[in-house]
Amino acid sequence: MKHEDLVIECESVMDEIFARCVENAPNFGVLVDCFKDSLRKTAYRYLNTDSSETPTSEEISGFLRQIQADDLFLALACAGGNDRAWWEFDQQHRAYLERVARHLARTEIDAQEVVDTVYVELYGTRVVEGERVSKFATYSGRGTLRGWLRTVIWHSLVDLHRASHDEISLDEMMENVGESFAHANFAATELGGESQTIDNIARERYRKATLDSIEKAFASLDSHEKLLLLYYHVENLKLREIARMVENPASPLRGWFQRKSASRDKNPASKIHESTIMRWLEKNYAKVLKIFRTELSTTHGLSEKEIEICMGLATQDLASPNLYRNLITT
Repeated sequence: MKHEDLVIECESVMDEIFARCVENAPNFGVLVDCFKDSLRKTAYRYLNTDSSETPTSEEISGFLRQIQADDLFLALACAGGNDRAWWEFDQQHRAYLERVARHLARTEIDAQEVVDTVYVELYGTRVVEGERVSKFATYSGRGTLRGWLRTVIWHSLVDLHRASHDEISLDEMMENVGESFAHANFAATELGGESQTIDNIARERYRKATLDSIEKAFASLDSHEKLLLLYYHVENLKLREIARMVENPASPLRGWFQRKSASRDKNPASKIHESTIMRWLEKNYAKVLKIFRTELSTTHGLSEKEIEICMGLATQDLASPNLYRNLITT
């Protein structure tokens, strides 16, 4: 029997596992197809392991029932950006992450740096084919989420050690170069040979329209939204540092956060985590992107193809904090 047929025979077991997860966490927003797709991938890896005999469908069903389903459900919800799932993750695993980082790292500063890095990786800052890529997507549920998190922290510490010795890998270089692009949620469009055919006059027109539209988008942001982008992109504060500022009663962001927390029936005095700041930033980026495209279309009268050209020009400037200087004067 083919592997595909064996996995198909286990569909009812996947539905059973999914139903139990939804019952335990009804507000996570994980779609059944997403959950079952993850289980299928894990099942195929199990089937493709070196073995003299192919497992039966009963054995595969038993294997699937051993998956850490609730952990997998939480990971998939966090990868999808679900606020409730991130709140649960912070409550259940934040202290554990910090303990492991302090235990493995050489200094407290290194531990804090690694926790920051892991949170950014878990939330996802790279955009591939228009989709944000979260580290959670690599968790299969075959082991506990905490065991997997410990491995993630260890790998981040190894990377940190290499970086401190000027041994930067190509992957690290690509991640660092690409991070500023992904932060703004402007998925870079490859212009390829098309950019070669755009004459200088046309490019200047597009560049002016691009800058005008970005400035209009920034000007349309609320005060707290501008302040978040200013802290992160101009003052280069880390997510952890912004979170501590929000907790300060004197912070200009504090009043806004308390109102937002009250609207969600959460404790406004609770601790702010990096994932919360990252979610706020991503909402800002989405708002900027929407206004940016609308401006290009309505005010400048550009076609969809021309808007994509402006998107390419925008991503060239997003690597520089100078783009965000407008936040200071708007």
